[in-house]
Amino acid sequence: MKHIALRDLDVSRIGLGAMGMSQGYTGAGTDDAESVRTIHRALELGVTFIDTAEIYGPYVNEELVGRALKGRRDQVVLATKFGLVSHAGDGPGNADSSPDNIRTAVEGSLKRLGTDHIDLYYQHRVDPDTPIEETVGALAELVAQGKVRHIGLSEAGPATIRRAHAVHPITAVQSEYSLFTRDPEARVLPVLRELNIGFVPFSPLGRGFLTGAIRSTDQFDPTDFRADNPRFTEENFAHNLRLADRVAAVAAQVGATPAQVALAWLLAQGDDIAPIPGTKRVARVEENAAADAVQLSDDQLAELTSLPPAAGDTHNEAGMRMMER
Repeated sequence: MKHIALRDLDVSRIGLGAMGMSQGYTGAGTDDAESVRTIHRALELGVTFIDTAEIYGPYVNEELVGRALKGRRDQVVLATKFGLVSHAGDGPGNADSSPDNIRTAVEGSLKRLGTDHIDLYYQHRVDPDTPIEETVGALAELVAQGKVRHIGLSEAGPATIRRAHAVHPITAVQSEYSLFTRDPEARVLPVLRELNIGFVPFSPLGRGFLTGAIRSTDQFDPTDFRADNPRFTEENFAHNLRLADRVAAVAAQVGATPAQVALAWLLAQGDDIAPIPGTKRVARVEENAAADAVQLSDDQLAELTSLPPAAGDTHNEAGMRMMER
């Protein structure tokens, strides 16, 4: 597995997102043993970048990752996120990036993850009620104390990124980015490259669409958050399925899977990009990691890049309100 630098943080250029092991997707939380095996297999394949968050579960995903990394912590760049659990206020699902909340959150994450430091600590969503300067100031104190090594932001807009970076260097920003979600290209990526901040795309496989395995919403169980995701509604679903079929056609030319082609396209967008495809199965992590070796021709890259936009917002209305655009 090749490596890249997110600013000055060395990571495998394909990481592993752990959220779906515990929540959000069909079958989440039903087979922790397979999830642990998936993390172990990822490490064997050279994946060094693992992503979780306190809100996943909440809490149980960090606990799962902590169990899986016991005795293997030094093999991993461990990233987690705070800010969507208000510890002294309204609880999970509520933005709170106040300094007091951060200090509470980090202690919980360290305990659940079984570690004395977090390699990359992200603000999960921008808190409109706390100036970003106060948030990053508190994070800088955690860096000085050795509890956090690097600071990140998630789904932050250009102005917030600049203000945050002026207080303390920001190592990485994560946002949804894929062949289906090109929003960061115009506004966020140019700022990151100007400031030498790495980029971590989450949902690089379009929440499963780009694997080619999603053919009907009947495949989802009642707990699957895609059930009310606009990209999976009837008209949008049909449009997006046609786009996924075009990715599959390129994959057939290459002799790779659609997921591998989607990841290879992302990797071709720059050597400052480290996607974190999520999975809870060993076979899928093996498939995703192999995308590191897939080579796309200039014509194939151009064909993929020219795909029309996916139909529908990336989140439901409540989720969209929490994103800074």
